[in-house]
Amino acid sequence: MWYYKTKKDDREVIDKLNEMADRLPTRGFDTYYKRIREEGYQWNRKRVLRVYRMIKLSLRRKRKRRPPTRVREPLMVPNTLNETWSMDFMCDTLENGKRFRILNVIDDYNREALIVKPKVIFPSEHVVRELDNLVFYRGKPRFIRVDNGPEFMAKAFVKWCEKHNIQIKYIQPGKPQQNAFIERFNRLYREDVLDAYLFQDIQQAGDLSDHWKEDYNENHPHGSLGGKSPRKYLKTELEQNSKHIIGKMSKITAS
Repeated sequence: MWYYKTKKDDREVIDKLNEMADRLPTRGFDTYYKRIREEGYQWNRKRVLRVYRMIKLSLRRKRKRRPPTRVREPLMVPNTLNETWSMDFMCDTLENGKRFRILNVIDDYNREALIVKPKVIFPSEHVVRELDNLVFYRGKPRFIRVDNGPEFMAKAFVKWCEKHNIQIKYIQPGKPQQNAFIERFNRLYREDVLDAYLFQDIQQAGDLSDHWKEDYNENHPHGSLGGKSPRKYLKTELEQNSKHIIGKMSKITAS
């Protein structure tokens, strides 16, 4: 028996329709066909419609929300206090298996831990509340460096930064090394606290975190700070700046 074998090759049409569906998932056949014709393809309507139905584009695909493209920026050490803060979340479990999250915030200038706060749930509204308390007694930063987590892309956090004229620096997805200061801090916190203890409740995790944060700020010899702790480094820098200013004033007065 001899059978006719079709010579139709629709791979190019399939690729173009899939590209349209990925880029414009909420549109329909009419929009796709008009765009195809505007791009100069001469496929007739019947052929494109046949392929459209064959690959089942008439059934709406689930749309995946993707973060916008982020620009890579060099990781610079700030020259002053409150110029750039870094933020990140960590996860762990209580003794009963219940998960909780920890919000970490540091000042990139002297690597000082500003917030180490465990909570069972941590939506963006709670993040804003913690930042409000921090800004009240420390002042606000010029920049905040974060990843593309939902809490940091939420309207509450973005509006809070706009209200306080703070610029958000988003790192590129899948590039945690672009937020290296907070990542190094997270490693120390996990080794000293999360991996070292079993927590009966969130209160116990909070108490241990507060104690560790104070010890870290006062006593941790940070290699990039010349072996000084964050607060001792800050104190030394402030004293040196004060002497420098006094010396300049003396020269001006003498002249």
